[in-house]
Amino acid sequence: MANVVELKVNLHCDECIRKILKAIKKIEDIETYDVDTQLNKVIVSGNVTEEQVIRVLQKVRKSAVKWDEGNQTLFTN
Repeated sequence: MANVVELKVNLHCDECIRKILKAIKKIEDIETYDVDTQLNKVIVSGNVTEEQVIRVLQKVRKSAVKWDEGNQTLFTN
């Protein structure tokens, strides 16, 4: 069964989004991924954990926090 990981990430420019997508694509066992620039949200599904995705994003200097419907305010990076 696939896990769905939803994270809040500051997606403020095309270069950031490119780096994030490139990093996510390298994760083994992912099935799908999506980046929602309106919500600053990254969604990854597959045989992955939240920690794996956060670690990969940290490697490209992007901080990520668990998506929470109440956590709609932008954070600075």
